[in-house]
Amino acid sequence: MAAMSTPLTLPVLPLDDEVVLPGMVVPLDLSDAEVRAAVEAAQAAARDGDGKGKPKVLLVPRIDGTYAGTGVLGTVEQVGRLSDGDPGALIRGRGRVQIGAGTTGPGAALWIEGLSIDETAPDPLPGAVVELVKEYKALATDWLKKRGAWQVVDRVQQIEDVSALADNSGYSPFLSTAQKVELLETTDPVARLRLATEQLRHHLAEQDVAESIAKDVQEGVDKQQREFLLRRQLDAVRKELRELNGEGDEDESGDYRSRVEAADLPEKVREAALKEVDKLERASDQSPEGSWIRTWLDTVLELPWNERTEDEYDIRGAQAILDAEHAGLEDVKERITEYLAVRKRRADRGLGVVGGRRGGAVLALVGPPGVGKTSLGESVAHAMGRKFVRVALGGVRDEAEIRGHRRTYVGALPGRIVRAIKEAGSMNPVVLLDEIDKVGSDFRGDPAAALLEVLDPAQNHTFRDHYLEVELDLSDVVFLATANVLEAIPEALLDRMELVRLDGYTEDEKIVIARDHLLPRQLERAGLEPGEVTLEDEALRKLAGEYTREAGVRNLERAIARLLRKVAAEHELGDRELPFTLGAGHLRKLIGRPHHVPESAQDPAERRTAVPGVATGLAVTGAGGDVLYVEASLADPETGASGLTLTGQLGDVMKESARIALSFLRSRGAELELPVADLKDRGVHIHFPAGAVPKDGPSAGITMTTALASLLSGRLVRTDVAMTGEVSLTGRVLPIGGLKQKLLAAHRAGITTVVIPKRNEPDLDDVPSEILDKLDIHPVTDVRQVLDLALTPAEAPETLVKTAA
Repeated sequence: MAAMSTPLTLPVLPLDDEVVLPGMVVPLDLSDAEVRAAVEAAQAAARDGDGKGKPKVLLVPRIDGTYAGTGVLGTVEQVGRLSDGDPGALIRGRGRVQIGAGTTGPGAALWIEGLSIDETAPDPLPGAVVELVKEYKALATDWLKKRGAWQVVDRVQQIEDVSALADNSGYSPFLSTAQKVELLETTDPVARLRLATEQLRHHLAEQDVAESIAKDVQEGVDKQQREFLLRRQLDAVRKELRELNGEGDEDESGDYRSRVEAADLPEKVREAALKEVDKLERASDQSPEGSWIRTWLDTVLELPWNERTEDEYDIRGAQAILDAEHAGLEDVKERITEYLAVRKRRADRGLGVVGGRRGGAVLALVGPPGVGKTSLGESVAHAMGRKFVRVALGGVRDEAEIRGHRRTYVGALPGRIVRAIKEAGSMNPVVLLDEIDKVGSDFRGDPAAALLEVLDPAQNHTFRDHYLEVELDLSDVVFLATANVLEAIPEALLDRMELVRLDGYTEDEKIVIARDHLLPRQLERAGLEPGEVTLEDEALRKLAGEYTREAGVRNLERAIARLLRKVAAEHELGDRELPFTLGAGHLRKLIGRPHHVPESAQDPAERRTAVPGVATGLAVTGAGGDVLYVEASLADPETGASGLTLTGQLGDVMKESARIALSFLRSRGAELELPVADLKDRGVHIHFPAGAVPKDGPSAGITMTTALASLLSGRLVRTDVAMTGEVSLTGRVLPIGGLKQKLLAAHRAGITTVVIPKRNEPDLDDVPSEILDKLDIHPVTDVRQVLDLALTPAEAPETLVKTAA
């Protein structure tokens, strides 16, 4: 523990921005007036004394003109000349002095009264202090060895006094003046050694980090130098090889220049490519821009800028190809035939290019799954003699997938349209944009919006991909877009395409498709020869009508494949002889019972319409048309329930239709001879079965009205009658959409009579004649006509009242 002791009066020797600790020996320049005055005053005081002691001065740090509170007693060991020839004095620090008040003394120096500080470490040293001494010596030895000061290591190891060991750090050049002042003013030897140890530890840690960084930098520089030398050597080797092979002295950029000049590129594209070659020549081998330019040039040179396939202008031949590969789909076949005929006439008259635009086409094929939209694209390409490319858009959410990435991004690629042109190898392929209604949007942009320019015949002759940044002419491309749901296509995008609806196949068309296309394909996949298994038309008709009720033929093909697998397996097991003719009677044994038995084929007591309050409607879903049943019931008067309850996951439009139907019956029920009083006092519940399926739309209005009228009157709804139409508050039947799909669904379900709005009568022109021949269609304008057609004749009055209650 440090303690105050002997009072002293000493001349002050100020040290500007320097600190001397006890035990240090420092040379001072006597040419400085303050230093010379302090030394001369100390010498005069020594002569006035006994003359035997060495002159003493007080070494005080002066930081920014302010003196520290603690100084060091120093003795003038020698006065002479420094190494540079200037006069100087050698002074040794002896001990700490607490600075007091100023006083007078001989000479021009400032004299100070002070008290010397007694610095004595405990004896013996505690274990913690001994460990601290060892740690400091180890750290100091490590630092000295790194600096190569081996002669000082032994001297530090020989110091045993705690105070002297701590003050020895005053020689450390890495300590700042503030850190040295802190060491000077710390009078406790143990605390001072702990402080010195911490300062030395921090310095060594910083030094390790600095050395690690310097090592990494040096390694990086060495690697770059090695890579530079190796690349130069590689260039020299390539040059020698080219000279040996007689290829001339051309570098990579020169090779790209010759390729661009030799390529058959449009003028603007050539100019852009030559500019990029100029950049490549200026770029260094280590620059990442060089790889971007090379990739871009490769992409541009691989595109078929002036490659075009010649169209097949044999119109009858093209029509024969379409008929052979697809049954039905007359609208699409007619549109392709018209396109080819017009294109042939334009070519004959020299009108192939008008205003920079060629005669491409943009068609949207909209219809339920399985009707052949995707396979139709290949047939169109085959009929026209063009290349075919399919672009799958389902689930695409990034705009860059259509327009490409900017070249500055790592891994940048052109968009799918450019890649499709590159894959086709010609500028006039048939490009199928599959599932365009499944395109989504998120924070990366809206791909559907990027398709606006691609599918606009007035703009796509100057289409710009973000990656290419040069104009690409898409006006000669035939785009076919497929979709299941028309409403999911943005309105602006739909406006740029010519809409062609594929509403599904009739049963006769399905039989033709199955016999001529599906069966041969599945025979081959099942490993059977064409004549080994034969399916009768009745078996195919039953498969289409009772096993796979759908708008397309995808499930029908699966059913045929399952049948053939069963026959093949039985033949391998020895249970079936081939050839084998498969009739309708074999289906149940091979693939089980039918899944879609028509309502008309069921027992009258088991039909849904066997009770009052159930009517059959028609609807359109994403999978085509379907039959929709509506059930209505009245609550028991004793329950006190009132109002309208709707179930079956109904949308807002369908809920409004139910309220309209109920309001109409309440206001006009008396005219229809219905007991409408029940509607005021009892709750009405309308339910649409298949409650897990969301439903919406106004076309079930007359179906709900008929179900409620049946419930109130007790008259059953005819089993063979289905209906579709919107109802108004006045009982008018308003037009609806999707009539063709609904009639196809009614035919598949075994319905024979269909009630439709009068204003939809022109839409019957789109319905196949074989369907119209099998359906008894009644166009109506008023709900009263619907009820007269759909409800069975009235029962006796007693029965009527009993049933309504």
